[in-house]
Amino acid sequence: QVQVVESGGDQVQPGGSLRLACSSSRFTLANYAIGWFRRAPGKESEAVSCISTSDAAPYYSDSVKGRFSISRDNARNTVYLQMDSLKPEDTATYYCTVDRSEFYCSGYHSLTIYVPNGRGTQVTVAS
Repeated sequence: QVQVVESGGDQVQPGGSLRLACSSSRFTLANYAIGWFRRAPGKESEAVSCISTSDAAPYYSDSVKGRFSISRDNARNTVYLQMDSLKPEDTATYYCTVDRSEFYCSGYHSLTIYVPNGRGTQVTVAS
């Protein structure tokens, strides 16, 4: 059952920007920690970013730190992932995940498995 909907993926040139959105008709996202991970063909899933319910100190992987930014719009029940200075290695399907735990983001980078809650959105960075 699809629990969240990811959107905003597209094909862009290197150096371009995209804003991904994670929304839900089932969950009030303000009450959940929200994570983003990505999957590229032939590669393991990679944690990208995570924002806790307190919105304090979001997590970013080293590969996206300084280029990506996660934020909430509670009025729209949406969490955004702003992606700037995109690189070809950012090409992947991006998924958002939801969790009630206040500790979710502190361990997000080391989860042994990442389970999609939605169908994901494809990001392709190519010339």
